[in-house]
Amino acid sequence: MTIDVTPTQLLAALGVVVMLVWVWRASSRRAKAAADAARKGAHLLSLTGRVLVMAAVIVSVQWVVITHQGDVVLLLVVLGLPALFAAYTLTRALTITAWDDSPRRGGRR
Repeated sequence: MTIDVTPTQLLAALGVVVMLVWVWRASSRRAKAAADAARKGAHLLSLTGRVLVMAAVIVSVQWVVITHQGDVVLLLVVLGLPALFAAYTLTRALTITAWDDSPRRGGRR
């Protein structure tokens, strides 16, 4: 039993294999991009939830101290400490600490 394969059939089979590999790679890239987008959305939602919970804790502690007036030093600490954390965070976020002057890969700008 012999198998006769013409060059046309060989090229057609090779084209089918190349097309299958191309479709497989494209679908895996698309799936990876979708997973990355979902992960970024989950991180943002998680961060938002943590920020809201911490803001609620800070506001409730401040409310308790302000409504039950007692020591002025305690009042200043309760109002000043969150302000210090906020100022530190904003200063770090808005300060340029390094200038990256290296060219990007591929010459893109």
